[in-house]
Amino acid sequence: KSLLWNEATDKWTIETETFVAGTFEGNLIGNVTTSNIAKNGTDGVGNIGSSLNSFDTVHAKATSAQYADVAEKYVSDDKYSPATVVKIGGEKEVTISTTYADSSVAGIITTNPALLMNKNLQSEYVADVALTGRVPCQVVGNIKKGDVLTTSEKLGTATKLKNEDFIPGCVIGKALEDYNAQIPGIIEIMVGKV
Repeated sequence: KSLLWNEATDKWTIETETFVAGTFEGNLIGNVTTSNIAKNGTDGVGNIGSSLNSFDTVHAKATSAQYADVAEKYVSDDKYSPATVVKIGGEKEVTISTTYADSSVAGIITTNPALLMNKNLQSEYVADVALTGRVPCQVVGNIKKGDVLTTSEKLGTATKLKNEDFIPGCVIGKALEDYNAQIPGIIEIMVGKV
């Protein structure tokens, strides 16, 4: 048996080898026994469940992810734009970074993480902070691909860490691109890799 989604009719169809066993609209309730769950139509289009009526536990093997980082929600003291470097501190859990080689660095504000932890956290301001993976990051200074990055004195930006300035906890990640300007710009970095 196969469970197929028909985009033209917006219905699920359970098929056997010789005939269509039935079609369903809306939610499927109960057990569905099938050797193959498939859908017709465009790759990457269609959902199982919805944001208002989600599944609890999904037992599956993931072989790839569309997005590139793992993030967690934290209460922040303001709304920060993507690529902003934040640290633990301020009036809430996280705030914008302001000093060079700060060991309280938390991560980088992200969008569309592959995995977002603590998803039900609610507050006036909630920041999605990339903890590991690949994300855009605001940077400043002379940076070469592969350089270790830390917080900078410019608000919410990263810069190259000098070896002599290393202290535990101050590393954000490694640069995946070159950058050379005293005006902040954005490059992709590998978060959390030392």
